[in-house]
Amino acid sequence: MMRVDEIVEQIETLQRSDLDAWISEALISPQEDAGTLFFSEMECARIRLICTLHYELEIDAETVPVVLSLVDQLHQTRQRLLKLTAAVAAQDKAVQAAILAAIDLGDGIDEKS
Repeated sequence: MMRVDEIVEQIETLQRSDLDAWISEALISPQEDAGTLFFSEMECARIRLICTLHYELEIDAETVPVVLSLVDQLHQTRQRLLKLTAAVAAQDKAVQAAILAAIDLGDGIDEKS
């Protein structure tokens, strides 16, 4: 967990006013304890990503939420794929082979989706 002043100090390009704006826009979600805002490791990584998008790549402020949404969707898809992989691995060999055959042949899969 990292306090606001710590993250601002750690990331040289980060402006406190930008951080406050990102919080008010719900791009990042700090936790609060006794009136002090804290950021989880995941939120700190998100702040670093936003800083890269905003300061280094000069992506417009209006576009940053779109990029973050796409990153979130990609992360969710990856998590679902990991769960699906674990579910397939838990099946007997015949079921695993049938799933692999269906994937390889495209059976039952609409390639337009």
